[in-house]
Amino acid sequence: MVDLPHGFPDGARLPDVVVELGERFESAGFELALVGGPVRDLFLGRVSPDLDFTTDADPDQILGVVRPWADAVWEIGRDFGTIGLRRADSDGDHQLEVTTYRAEAYDAASRKPEVRFGKDLGDDLVRRDFTVNAMALRLPSLELVDPHGGVRDLVGLQLRTPPLPRSRSRTTPAHDAGCALRLPAEPRRRPEVREAMTQMAERLEIVSAERIQVELVKLISGESPRWHRPDGRHRAGGQHAAGDSRAEAPGR
Repeated sequence: MVDLPHGFPDGARLPDVVVELGERFESAGFELALVGGPVRDLFLGRVSPDLDFTTDADPDQILGVVRPWADAVWEIGRDFGTIGLRRADSDGDHQLEVTTYRAEAYDAASRKPEVRFGKDLGDDLVRRDFTVNAMALRLPSLELVDPHGGVRDLVGLQLRTPPLPRSRSRTTPAHDAGCALRLPAEPRRRPEVREAMTQMAERLEIVSAERIQVELVKLISGESPRWHRPDGRHRAGGQHAAGDSRAEAPGR
């Protein structure tokens, strides 16, 4: 495991494969950064089971870098710029995904993005759902890139979008809704975020039932699943206020 430099929480570490992969891309003349959830989780005191990376290399170039190094490679997400791979080391068996920088948007009538590859890490980060997920760790230098104040928002328990909620359609509506509801520490959603979520709620109609199921399972399987009421009160631990062990469903 690799210890992270000053500025990260004490004890924050990453598997060796993260830096090794960064060194391979650097040697090949490409950028590579750990991105999104894995970076956010470092500030929450945990190692994410998902190791997601972003790069200026296109899918063919990604394959050229990773094939000699990975134990297995798959190209299921190639049309969207994503190459998956597996690499085992002394820390365990790791599954990684490397995606070309993207700058696409989601059409209002579709749950599928119009894919456009980019060449700039900043453009890739600004299209992400929330500031706490719009952070990256350049590799192999371990330099934190946080242009939208994600760390500040984690500390302040704020949930914001970069830069404006209504100007963006970065990810699927099911993903946006799921993340907004299940992010840890009950972050305070800014009024403009709540408004945007309400206005975009009808877009859930174009999302498959399977995708919604995935987000719902993640929501109720979290560390502190809570149902929120319009008056701001919540039911914690799956119990009624009177001690009834039955979970209360939203709207009841």
